[in-house]
Amino acid sequence: MSSPVPTIAHLDADAFFVSVEQSLDPSLRGKKVAVGGERRGIISSASYEARACGVYTPMPTVTARRVCPDLIVLSHTAGRYGEFSRRLFDLCEGLTPLVERRSIDEGFMDLGPCGFRTQAAVEAAVRGLQERIWQKLGITVSFGIAANKLVAGIASKLRKPRGFVVVEPGAEAAFLAPLEIGRLPGIGVKTEAALKAAGIAKVCDLLARSEDELHALFGDGWREIAAHARGIDDSPVATDDEDAKSYSQQETFPADIGDSAEIERIVKRMIDELLPKIRADGKRVRTLTVKVRYPGMENETAGLSLESATDLEAPFYPLVGPLLRKAWTRQRPLRLVSVRFSGVEGGPPQLELFGEADEKRRRLAGVLDKLNRSRPEAVVQRGHQLPASEPRQQPD
Repeated sequence: MSSPVPTIAHLDADAFFVSVEQSLDPSLRGKKVAVGGERRGIISSASYEARACGVYTPMPTVTARRVCPDLIVLSHTAGRYGEFSRRLFDLCEGLTPLVERRSIDEGFMDLGPCGFRTQAAVEAAVRGLQERIWQKLGITVSFGIAANKLVAGIASKLRKPRGFVVVEPGAEAAFLAPLEIGRLPGIGVKTEAALKAAGIAKVCDLLARSEDELHALFGDGWREIAAHARGIDDSPVATDDEDAKSYSQQETFPADIGDSAEIERIVKRMIDELLPKIRADGKRVRTLTVKVRYPGMENETAGLSLESATDLEAPFYPLVGPLLRKAWTRQRPLRLVSVRFSGVEGGPPQLELFGEADEKRRRLAGVLDKLNRSRPEAVVQRGHQLPASEPRQQPD
């Protein structure tokens, strides 16, 4: 049911990786900049100036340089983006305790506990947060505000960068009606093309169809699609109640990825970004869980545990390949991948008879963590951070 005051806000950072690099080096602002890999790599983030020249994600870097010869390509800075993400959501939690971190650069907030009585008060509070994020982090973000997560999530992406779109309660269906059908969650590239061929290009076109026609198009899931088209969504903002018991990160891809080597590289990158936080918290972890999501929103999960908990990256790398093979069972590209560390233990690691090598690695990791926090550029680049092959783009 709609509230008289829209209390759900969706934050979506603008070209997050590039924005972080521009924050660290302001001379890059206003330029055609991308973050990605060289040597047959891909573009993972592009400034809006670069996008205007035809650069998109996940375009191969060699292609991006061809369509935009003056493109500035920066290497992925391991650990830096995770740190900015944590600071970003810390600022969000300064406004409301109900924050759902959906990925490294986007999330939902429920402003209900803040006691705002008017829409104007909600808007002022979120605009204030938007400005604080810019002042504190030097990155821009876009916001959508609505009575539910579905509509807020769509609204935040309509006027990027620095977007700010508010949908009044009761106006959800009217807001969605003129939008492209691909704006609805679960409508990927292939589905959108098929719907357009059937004469359904806008959300309003879908609502004009009968129940029998919708069932023929979407099968048993037609009711959910129709509800989404009307802006109906009752899913709550889900905070992670297991924050003290686990560490997690996920990435939703701009375009589905079917290249296994690239997915493995992304998972290892997430490991590299989570372990410094685990070390900073004085914790160790034992279990690594990988979740994959297909274009149809189906999820599959697999987990493996070490014999003993650790705060080092290296013991988890050999688990990545087997976990992906176990979870990624369908011959389809992926929409999202996430990693979660659990089995968290505190205190110093257990002393082992031959544990001197691990202690040296731990001291080295501590030094690298400090360097990565203090330098704008990547101090050390691990081999798996360089893509081994160019991923194959596969439409949804």
